Amino acid sequence: MKTATHIITLKSRYPFRIARRKEALTEKSSVMIRLEHEGVVGLGEAQPSLYYYGETIESVQQVVEQAIPLLGDNPFLLEDILHELNATFPEAPAAIAGLDIALHDLVGKLLNVPLYKLFGLNPQKTPQTSYTLGIDTIPATLERLEAARQYPILKVKVGLPGDVEMVKAIRERSDAIIRVDANCGWGVDEAIERINALEAYNIELVEQPIAAKNYEGLRKIRDNVNVPIMADEDAITSEDLPALVGCVDAINIKLMKCRGLREARRMIDTAHIFGMKVMLGCMSESSLAITAAAHLSPLLDYADLDANLLISNDPFNGVKVRDGKLMLPDRSGVGVLPV
Repeated sequence: MKTATHIITLKSRYPFRIARRKEALTEKSSVMIRLEHEGVVGLGEAQPSLYYYGETIESVQQVVEQAIPLLGDNPFLLEDILHELNATFPEAPAAIAGLDIALHDLVGKLLNVPLYKLFGLNPQKTPQTSYTLGIDTIPATLERLEAARQYPILKVKVGLPGDVEMVKAIRERSDAIIRVDANCGWGVDEAIERINALEAYNIELVEQPIAAKNYEGLRKIRDNVNVPIMADEDAITSEDLPALVGCVDAINIKLMKCRGLREARRMIDTAHIFGMKVMLGCMSESSLAITAAAHLSPLLDYADLDANLLISNDPFNGVKVRDGKLMLPDRSGVGVLPV
């Protein structure tokens, strides 16, 4: 297979901050990956995060170049190819996710079927996605809230002083479902106090209240609050899930941390076996990666696939959102088209 990469910088509609990051992001770069086989092109997207294994744009490009001999000449051998990639590059989740997406796009196009059909899923069963409000002042957040009136579910970033007051202000102006995400921002006792205070504002769940790998802390929180607890930074791959049983009610899967669609599907099935609910979330990707993830959404309990809604220069048309519901394209493969 022939490969090529190029970098694209995605511009945020609004400055975007979370609790474990001091600065607000205004842009984020992705590596677009192109695989060609017998004249058919598969597209993938890799958006690295220093938080996960210290990946960078440069390291993603290096992995893609070094992966060429492992891709072979039969893209239908997905399990074999991805096994070799994971074994060879154990600390390159975003790079492998981008290759995984490109391979699935290529296979779908070669078979002339959309990914949801390749996965055997019903496109009518897609869930509604949340729309994310990053950490900011109350006036700035309420201004964004007005622009988000069309979305029936909100994810509100919390984890810093004043977050209860923020959620209160949002609830006073909106009857949308509210999910909150602390991104590791609280301590254990602080999380219990904050979550019990936030319960008054009818929140649906709390995502990653404390720093990762504190399983006893998660268990204590879950035992002392009434709101469901979801793991994100603690749920990287399916191997992380047994340790979370009894500690959380749900997990958030992201292609860029779990290494792509193949592992995401494995995580969904594993979590459900353990009795945990599943959200599929995202980093700050374009419609390429978001649409790829959305093809798995009929299997989900929750979706947070809104990154393409939060950027101003999306280079692709793909999944659409209608009254909050994800609407999958019928085109073959991932199904995106360049803008």
